[in-house]
Amino acid sequence: MDEQLFFKTLNNLCTSKDIFYFLNSLEVMSDTMAAGALQRISEVEVDDNGLKNPALLENEVFRALCFQFEFESSKLSNMGLLNALQALIKLRIDPQSTLMMSLLSESEERLSRGQLTAEHLCSLGESLLELEGPSCATLEQIVNHMQDRDIERWSPREIVMVYKILQVTAREGKQCQNLLNRLNSVTLHTVSQLNPNSASVILNSLVVLRQTQAVLLVTALCKHSVKHVPYFTDHELVNVLEAFLYFGQKLQTFTEVLERHVPESILTMHPQTVSKVMHYCCKKMILSKPIFDAVAESFISNADRLTTDQIAAYIIPFGTLNYLPPSASSLFRKLEAVLHTCLRHFQPHTLLNLLHSCVLIQRYPINYLPKIFSPYFLQKLQAQPPGLNRAVMFQLTQLFLTVTLECPFYEGPKLLSKYQVKACPTLHSSPDVHLFKRVKTGLLYLLKKRIYFASEVSTPYFYVVDIEIKLDEEDFVLPAAQLEEVHRRIALCVDGQNRFCTHSHNLLGEEAIKQRHLQLLGYEVVQIPFFEIESLQSTRKMADYLHKKIFPRTYGLRN
Repeated sequence: MDEQLFFKTLNNLCTSKDIFYFLNSLEVMSDTMAAGALQRISEVEVDDNGLKNPALLENEVFRALCFQFEFESSKLSNMGLLNALQALIKLRIDPQSTLMMSLLSESEERLSRGQLTAEHLCSLGESLLELEGPSCATLEQIVNHMQDRDIERWSPREIVMVYKILQVTAREGKQCQNLLNRLNSVTLHTVSQLNPNSASVILNSLVVLRQTQAVLLVTALCKHSVKHVPYFTDHELVNVLEAFLYFGQKLQTFTEVLERHVPESILTMHPQTVSKVMHYCCKKMILSKPIFDAVAESFISNADRLTTDQIAAYIIPFGTLNYLPPSASSLFRKLEAVLHTCLRHFQPHTLLNLLHSCVLIQRYPINYLPKIFSPYFLQKLQAQPPGLNRAVMFQLTQLFLTVTLECPFYEGPKLLSKYQVKACPTLHSSPDVHLFKRVKTGLLYLLKKRIYFASEVSTPYFYVVDIEIKLDEEDFVLPAAQLEEVHRRIALCVDGQNRFCTHSHNLLGEEAIKQRHLQLLGYEVVQIPFFEIESLQSTRKMADYLHKKIFPRTYGLRN
């Protein structure tokens, strides 16, 4: 039978029974036809759980095919040999069987003689990765042969396979940067041809291989990934999100597609994928209400099936980005129920991060604070990396301050003073330098003398106030250094873009809780957000704005 007609007929058959019947009707087959038959059998008989019907391996036609490959391996074409090897690996044939040993031995012999084309090298590499894993010594030989080939003529499939091989050999401590540089350059011109799986694999390889210098390729792949978001598998989407994070990529179009895809697919999405989406939003400070609302609903329905790490990954971004979804009451009732049943399974730092995120949005884990403040738990925190570093002690202190200020009815254990920090500006709390300078210039114009306000003032309550202004009981401005007759303290919060969610006027959780606590500590908090003052070009306009904002009625200066 003509090969073209053979493969057309073969690909229309959907059961091994039909395939065996078809093969039995043929008098003669080439080795590529026989290998194609094995591949088709593996396609219809193997799923995620393995071989559907192990009995097919005893079929007479199947055994005859295997016999031909086992005893005539030296006569096979490269394509027949390597396609048969791939199919038999997929069918879970014992790697130690004489059939598999014969095919592997012949493949490696042809490799050593330099008889394999780039396509065949990729096929053999794929088989060895599947069969022996990254420690396979032959992979290094394949890479060495690849370096002598004309990369410019490779197909996308060959490019993807080489990235995979380079990725696993790099994990073994071997990296061929010269080959990688050539490969990165060629791949840049084939990006538009890549399917979702190929784009995901290459991005993942670039992360593992730390190709931070391949900026043009990474940017092109990330842009290309946007149109594939609805078609990525869970694993592929995780790879793409990790690449966006590793390379610092942030595309509004990618966020928009995610906002459509996640709510539509969340019922079938693996929890680990949802966790990665939330981690991505949190790290990029993207408050996507469609995504967060969908994740909240998913948590309410599925929290009992989540691991402790996944529970934390679902919830922490709500606190970090200072957002309560419409289903907030049900969401936190469910969280309370889950914590009640599996509290002991949480790693110490995971639990602390989770409970700290809750207080940022005024959800108080009163029932669990005695555990957090107990010496035993604090010892466990210290024993587990990163230990009791400054960031961890900051979280503990803020939890304790929250209980003191916002939960006066709490009567449990207190946090010992040795675990409390005096002052600890958080990641986003430092004011925007340019904005801060403009506000101080405006204040100087308004108040005439620099002595009437202080900047970056440490309070006894561990928060740092951007700008503090003191007033007496007649609302006259006092010198910043004066301690007596202070009737009112005004805390100016100069909030640059770094204190808000991306493309949003929504304060981050850590800044929201700071301003809330400053008010409870007696300060009059005046927010100076970047979006209200970025259009004020002159010092006079800035002074007028500050006058209306800080002293809406009047002000005076004491001589």
